[in-house]
Amino acid sequence: QVQLVESGGGLVQPGGSLRLSCAASGSIVTFNTMGWYRQAPGKQRELVARITIGGSTNYADSVKGRFTISRDNAKNTVYLQMNSLKPEDTAVYYCYADVVYWGQGTQVTVSS
Repeated sequence: QVQLVESGGGLVQPGGSLRLSCAASGSIVTFNTMGWYRQAPGKQRELVARITIGGSTNYADSVKGRFTISRDNAKNTVYLQMNSLKPEDTAVYYCYADVVYWGQGTQVTVSS
């Protein structure tokens, strides 16, 4: 059973940056795709970004140009660099692997 543990969430002012980390208990090279979803209060969970084992990436239109997903296979960790944060980015962010394994979520709050 693989465990995913997110970290790096918190409170940040609009325009600020955060970097989320998702550490896996095992090797991530076994996963074809890893990524991040988010869920804001009263809204459906939405895909934020994903990255394949080959390094191909996809982003939600709302975060293109502001967020960057990356993976470090040696550290079994996936990152989400979030820049130019907006209040509408406020949500619980969940890491996943192959849409089978999920982390517990980390809260990101963007507010002045």
